[in-house]
Amino acid sequence: MIHKIEELKLAIIGLGYVGLPLVLEFAKKKNIIGFDISKKRIDELNSYIDSNLEFDKEDFKSSKQINFTYKKKDLKSANCFIITVPTPVDKFKKPDLNPILTASKMIGKVIKKGDIVIYESTVYPGCVEEECVPILEKFSKLHFNKDFFCGYSPERINPGDKKHTISNIKKITSGSTNEIAVLVDNLYNEIITAGTHKAPSIKVAEAAKVIENTQRDLNIALVNELSILFNKMDIDTQAVLKAAGSKWNFLNFKPGLVGGHCIGVDPYYLTYKAESIGYKPNIILAGREINDNMGSYVALMLIKEMEKKNIKVNKSKILIMGMTFKENCADIRNSGVKNILDELKKNDCYLDLYDPWAKSDEVKKLYGITPKLKLSNNTYDAIIVAVAHKKFKDMGNVEITNLCKKDHIIYDLKSLFSKDEFNFRL
Repeated sequence: MIHKIEELKLAIIGLGYVGLPLVLEFAKKKNIIGFDISKKRIDELNSYIDSNLEFDKEDFKSSKQINFTYKKKDLKSANCFIITVPTPVDKFKKPDLNPILTASKMIGKVIKKGDIVIYESTVYPGCVEEECVPILEKFSKLHFNKDFFCGYSPERINPGDKKHTISNIKKITSGSTNEIAVLVDNLYNEIITAGTHKAPSIKVAEAAKVIENTQRDLNIALVNELSILFNKMDIDTQAVLKAAGSKWNFLNFKPGLVGGHCIGVDPYYLTYKAESIGYKPNIILAGREINDNMGSYVALMLIKEMEKKNIKVNKSKILIMGMTFKENCADIRNSGVKNILDELKKNDCYLDLYDPWAKSDEVKKLYGITPKLKLSNNTYDAIIVAVAHKKFKDMGNVEITNLCKKDHIIYDLKSLFSKDEFNFRL
């Protein structure tokens, strides 16, 4: 068994928003294997291109030797595997474990006695030991905690955030034995300057991760419900939040769409586990229902305002600004914008999409609409500013207003601009 960090030969499995930052940080300390099943992704990375726009050429050059590969045989030289594949939900809001179980099967075929498998993907408590370990055992013909070992250190990557990068976000670590827990903790302390928190078990670490985003989801659900209530009372929600925020312990959350691969997904992993043991998590599910319905609410509110101004909704020209799940990020997975589009399509509106961050081919594939690369003035009956991209802020209210016809509605979902600039917002 491995006893020292110096003996670890790392392979990172999955090179998306989580895996690539790990590769680049660890590669500052040692040679490393970066594996992804996508040959296209590997070809890009070998050319110092990150299509997610999180890293540039210089970030790659500051690291030591990295073997970016899609060839499974290259994994045989490693003895410590960190799995960072996605853990989405299916159309029924149930955990889709296929990516993590497929990765476990692949690693099970290459691990040797003494090897360590560390998971970073968000899962429900018990998933690693109940679902992943049996697959590792089956395909390796090895015994857990005798021949091989596991760790769990949940990712805390915040895409688009240049301040809270991987090295300065405190990291939870854990291991399947006390000795492995210490080794895993020491490993991450090589790259995490903010330090680590060593959890007493893998299940505790899994639970801690899944409640982080569940808590945020519930707080956003609360302010979303308040925005609906205050709208009915003709009260400015942002003004209310600003006033309440003058108290030192008031939590600063804002209303808006909730999507992405974390906040819009992780609570369903917890509710799935809860229901599997006979408990219905009413508060968590209520929060999810509110946030999942915000896109439809936004579309219906826009239609209502258009009708107030005698703007014909049917055949109207509407621009959605922002397709990603959050600002200054290229990730469109599970974006809350989808529900807005679905609702507006029911009203036979002509829809244009614009997002300087999103990849055009991915948007076209997901929504069946090719996003605009350039916008024309005097074109739109309504605009929804759905994402708070800095590039939208830099455009300014005048440039955005000039895109509209004389009679129009501009719905600023993220309060990117002041009430004086756009008076219709959540």
